Amino acid sequence: MKQFFWQIILGILGLYLAILLVPGVTISGGQELTQPGIKTLFLAGVVLGLINFFIKPIIKIITFPLRLLTLGLFGLIINMAMVWIVDVLFPELIIANLSALFWTSLIVWLLSWTGPGREPKRV
Repeated sequence: MKQFFWQIILGILGLYLAILLVPGVTISGGQELTQPGIKTLFLAGVVLGLINFFIKPIIKIITFPLRLLTLGLFGLIINMAMVWIVDVLFPELIIANLSALFWTSLIVWLLSWTGPGREPKRV
């Protein structure tokens, strides 16, 4: 349950950082976050967290041979696909091009990889 919560928080934070840092990523018509923009950011982050928690592990299992063949680089394509799904679901979130999609997915991946939800498993 804690991992689920952190995926949602890190999804919101990742999208927020992408809006601030990546050129070509905007929400609700501009860089400034208005009331509808904050609502869209929150909902898009929640959906991204849900996708990363429920759908991404299934896709990682299905694409394991491809990830093994590319030495894990296909994982970046999977992350880009997850962010792209959120971009399609929320028309207010605008990711202008492939470069912006790449950097946004890299920010989200770095946050989820180093985030506080990752705890070492005790045996």
